[in-house]
Amino acid sequence: MSDNGTNNKPKNVNNPVSKQERFFLEGPHSRWSEFLFIVKVMREFIRGARKLHFIGPSVTVFGSARFNEKHPYYQQAMEIGRRIVGLGFNVMTGGGPGIMEAANRGAKEAGGRSVGCNIILPHEQMPNDYLDIWVEMDLFFVRKVLLSKYSYAFVVLPGGFGTLDEFFEALTLIQTNKMERFPIVLMGKDYYKFIDEHVKLMIQEGTIGTEDAKLFIFTDSIDEAMAHIQKYAVEGFGLKKQRLVRPWPVLGEKRR
Repeated sequence: MSDNGTNNKPKNVNNPVSKQERFFLEGPHSRWSEFLFIVKVMREFIRGARKLHFIGPSVTVFGSARFNEKHPYYQQAMEIGRRIVGLGFNVMTGGGPGIMEAANRGAKEAGGRSVGCNIILPHEQMPNDYLDIWVEMDLFFVRKVLLSKYSYAFVVLPGGFGTLDEFFEALTLIQTNKMERFPIVLMGKDYYKFIDEHVKLMIQEGTIGTEDAKLFIFTDSIDEAMAHIQKYAVEGFGLKKQRLVRPWPVLGEKRR
């Protein structure tokens, strides 16, 4: 598929799940096959980094691909996308439908930049129609790195296994000092009440510390979420307008 930032997105929904990734995770294979897989990983990282190099500071929004535009969570995600743009950030998502589409749509309609890192799956996950810039990839772990690399905050709306995976990975990277202490917002007190209960249980059992519970806020308020991002991302990191980086045409780069 062309990923040149236009809206000429493919409509074929029969993309296969990466057989190479499944093969690699089965256990040891020949040196040659594992070398070829590592080359594929390098290509995806290089392609993604080159494509996203000029986007500037972003906020990543996580959430389910399964909500349509009539759902309250979809409407909430649109407003969050608009408000993130108002803080001066791009909105980055996994690039698919549902919550991702809604956040990208809100950003685009507010005049901001909308970015996607889309995973190729046999269902649910085609690039949505509100992306200014996007990159597609086969490998989930490459996608998760890229969603983290360019973000100064994370907003987690209701979602499934993938959303929880992304939420806890961001928490773990911050807890272990592998990533800066970027703000994380968990939206949906009713939907995620089990998370709140389990965090309290982990503190009680000593598997996390009381300070670890402060690595994210738990809220239903978009105003509170934006104030938290303003304080800990914009003011906390002293973000200002980025110095423009000149693209290298010899590498096929151009400003987006």
